[in-house]
Amino acid sequence: MKFIKEDFLWGGATSAGQIEGSWDVNGKTPTLLELTPYNEKINRKEMLFSSKTKDQYLKALQSNTKNHYPKRYGIDFYNRYKEDITLFKKAGMNIYRMSISWSRIFPNGDEKEPNRAGLEFYRKVFEECLKNKMQIMVTIQHFDVPLPIMLKYGGWINKETINLYLKYVEVIMNEYKEFVTYWLPFNEIDIAIWAPELGLGIFKSDFNQETGELKQISYQGLHNQFVAQAKVIELGKKISSNFKIGCMLANSTTYSIDCNPVNVMENIKMQQISRWFYYDVMVRGEYPTYSKRFFKENNIKLDITEEELLLIKNNPVEYITFSYYMTGTVAKEEIKKVNANLHDVGKNPFLEDTEWGWQIDPIGLRITLNEIWDRYQIPIFISENGIGVVEKLDNNFTVEDDYRIKYLSEHFEQINEALSDGVEVFGYTMWTPVDVVSASTCEMSKRYGLIYVDYDDYHKGTGNRYLKKSYHWFKNFRITGEL
Repeated sequence: MKFIKEDFLWGGATSAGQIEGSWDVNGKTPTLLELTPYNEKINRKEMLFSSKTKDQYLKALQSNTKNHYPKRYGIDFYNRYKEDITLFKKAGMNIYRMSISWSRIFPNGDEKEPNRAGLEFYRKVFEECLKNKMQIMVTIQHFDVPLPIMLKYGGWINKETINLYLKYVEVIMNEYKEFVTYWLPFNEIDIAIWAPELGLGIFKSDFNQETGELKQISYQGLHNQFVAQAKVIELGKKISSNFKIGCMLANSTTYSIDCNPVNVMENIKMQQISRWFYYDVMVRGEYPTYSKRFFKENNIKLDITEEELLLIKNNPVEYITFSYYMTGTVAKEEIKKVNANLHDVGKNPFLEDTEWGWQIDPIGLRITLNEIWDRYQIPIFISENGIGVVEKLDNNFTVEDDYRIKYLSEHFEQINEALSDGVEVFGYTMWTPVDVVSASTCEMSKRYGLIYVDYDDYHKGTGNRYLKKSYHWFKNFRITGEL
């Protein structure tokens, strides 16, 4: 089978906090990512970002800590970016989705002038991409609110953070307008609700979950991000007519566990609040009616002005991107749950899952693409998709990862089917082209890449890069177009 779209964008996606390392170099300040230790006893089907208190996070700043903090090291992309970008290009990738670390540009968030060392680093990265004829998609904030903004301003629940963010955005858009076409203001914006520590830059332990206080402030922080995103779009239009600004969601497609109308209705409600709500606000430019009922029934009262609503209405996104890793099931009554991307979903007996509990559903990707296209009729880009597996180098200094080849090829086939269905999909960036530190469990041993990085969970190793079997398969696919 041949892939039918010749001008499709194929590439890989990474985040600064999982690859760069050099966490305190040239003025950079920490984020929660660098304050989260590796725990070898962790349940792989649980999140690390849920049980720590503010004090526990801040203790990680003490120099005498005995824990290992993997995201302080990443994969040393800060020093090895040329090598990695060259490998991406040689694999046949023509787009690289990456993030800029806010705390490298404005370490404290409220400085008058940006940190030139941070700006110069990303300029060199972009120049390398340009040299390798790769387009760039930049995620402006990817789970890494600078710690000083969290401590001084309270993260995204404070509307002043909108102004700090806009100052950062204006600097990088002006600085890199010659390099970057595609911009995503927030990575997985719905993480504001699923994991507010990461999405909003708050300390979850500061708020009462039993009284609904945490849910209240999480939705307020999300609204502030909707406003900020609209302002980014408004600003971007003034800076460059070439900019294309979209949204990014941790997509959560679910099915009713059966055809019982009670369960079907429950799934509709789940899809409304966990998926369509975000797209509706960002694409249609208004809060949907069902969300108003949800807010009323959950006693959620938001500080929203008419000016903010008008801003959101007048500045919708130009395209949709999302991460797609799994699907789940929904029922009115309690059913068996498995882990999904930062939350739990119902188990589907027709699907296999990974050792992290993520259910593998290639056809679900075609379903998702069709549903989004039918509802919104704007271009779609798959900004994350991949499989994490525990892997080790063999005696030939490679990994025979046929399971990854199977996973990717089956998902690519479903993208092809969606294109035949008439869905306007214009690109795909896998998570991730190279092994990185896991966002959720801080493991190096949870490997997604086509490229193996020689570090273990305690960063023992050379850091050298080795090509897996899937790397050669993907390279051949890009040359031949054959699935």
